[in-house]
Amino acid sequence: MGKGCAISTGISRAMGDIVLIQDADLEYDPHEYPVLLRPILEGKADVVFGSRFAGSGAHRVLYFWHYVGNKFLTILSNMFTDLNLTDMETCYKVFTKQALADITIEEKRFGFEPEITAKIAKKNLRIYEVPISYYGRTYQEGKKIGWRDGLRAIWAILKYNLFKR
Repeated sequence: MGKGCAISTGISRAMGDIVLIQDADLEYDPHEYPVLLRPILEGKADVVFGSRFAGSGAHRVLYFWHYVGNKFLTILSNMFTDLNLTDMETCYKVFTKQALADITIEEKRFGFEPEITAKIAKKNLRIYEVPISYYGRTYQEGKKIGWRDGLRAIWAILKYNLFKR
């Protein structure tokens, strides 16, 4: 049923105090969990976004237009949420279970990223970003996101920031 549906199911069944979301395709390195968890474990953050664009870490060089699209979507999201994220579309996010309380995920696919960002921003939580590595895949290796997902992300940014209160 899609990424958003899988994440929603996982969140509803999570039993711990922290929820870490990572895509299953290993474009992100599980060895970096301590970096992602640190701001929450130190009591400084409620939410942590891993950023492919915040510095350090290895990055596979791929797809100029994906980079431009990501930057556009992040800036558009930031305009509506008043956050200063560098990578809203990251698939590496960590939440305290409390931060996710009362949030219902509606998006079934990649619209999850702008949806959760808008809903988290409205809760005025402590949001941090940490630099992460990125080992991106090509379409031949199984990458699935495309321009239609970008259009859906624009719609999700508008929907969850302007129309959903």
